[in-house]
Amino acid sequence: MTRIADAIIVGGGIHGCSTALHLCLAGLKPVLIEKDYAGRHASGVNAGGVRQLARDVAEIPLSIRSMGIWERIADLVDDDCGFESHGQVLVAEDEAELATCRARVADLNAQDFWHEELIDAAELRRLVPAVAENCPGGIVSRRDGAAQPARTTTAFRRKAETLGATIREGAAATNIRKENGLWRVDAGTYCYAAPVLVNAAGAWAGRIAAGLGEPVPVETIAPMLMITSPVPHFIDPVVILRGRKLSFKQFPNGTVLIGGGHRATPEQDRNETVLDWRKLAESARTVSELFSVMRGASIVRAWAGIEARTSDELPILGPSARHERLYHQFGFSAHGFQLGPGAGAVMAELIVNGGSQTRVGELAIERFRGAPPHREC
Repeated sequence: MTRIADAIIVGGGIHGCSTALHLCLAGLKPVLIEKDYAGRHASGVNAGGVRQLARDVAEIPLSIRSMGIWERIADLVDDDCGFESHGQVLVAEDEAELATCRARVADLNAQDFWHEELIDAAELRRLVPAVAENCPGGIVSRRDGAAQPARTTTAFRRKAETLGATIREGAAATNIRKENGLWRVDAGTYCYAAPVLVNAAGAWAGRIAAGLGEPVPVETIAPMLMITSPVPHFIDPVVILRGRKLSFKQFPNGTVLIGGGHRATPEQDRNETVLDWRKLAESARTVSELFSVMRGASIVRAWAGIEARTSDELPILGPSARHERLYHQFGFSAHGFQLGPGAGAVMAELIVNGGSQTRVGELAIERFRGAPPHREC
């Protein structure tokens, strides 16, 4: 049985769900196909960071656009998604790192971006009183914060369905092809057809792109996270480090979520990950070195989510370079959660209007023309 829709979206992470919602707001009736359930992978199990801080300049316009949506998220999806705006702080651990921070802020200001602010040791300790005494300052993005990822993705999914989107979970998108001017995708016993196809399949999107003749250098990754036993309240902002890969935040119940750049081994076809406990221990040691209050905490749980990383660590967002009415929205490289609301809004504008006032040209798939195909790790 073939069912006709205005657009087919493959992938039920925050990006696919956001695009479905924004297409509904534009008057279209899309179908979203998800092989598991919305938020099963990276979108539901990430650290929940809502940050403009420390982004590549190419994605700052999209991040700023998205931040405006986050600040009224309850009006959009009827749920505040647990979003709290206590800021995010990039801590410099020595004078060399502070000099790098100073140069970055000056460069952003020269490009008329003002969301990042250089702070000295006194302001760092006002924002993060428990930080180690040797840290000389850093950068703050005061509007940033954090939200609950699974709750957020579910809220976008639910609102999209309420507005008329068809959500097809538990069936993989297969046999993707274009026939008689329509994109056709099989999902279980159904075939869906639409003039527009959006590839938002996360870690599986590289396969789809390659199958449609647009291979890109993307690999499968599995960023690790862990949560601790409760400790006395010591921090409000989210804290990140760049020298030693680390991010962490404290919840109201006292537990601390620790993440960063360390990765598990993804078993993509089995929907599983194998954790690297030595790397997790390294992250735990880093936190205890920076904050003495953490030295008595224990690790309660650890996990990892499967997602896609591009070779330049920038997302792919925009129209296909090869096929009409095909759009790509993947490769967010472990920092796509905050971008989700804005990316969906921009994607809907690209589909409906043929363009967007938000600058995303540097994120086009064309930058990888002639690149080798994706690989899995």
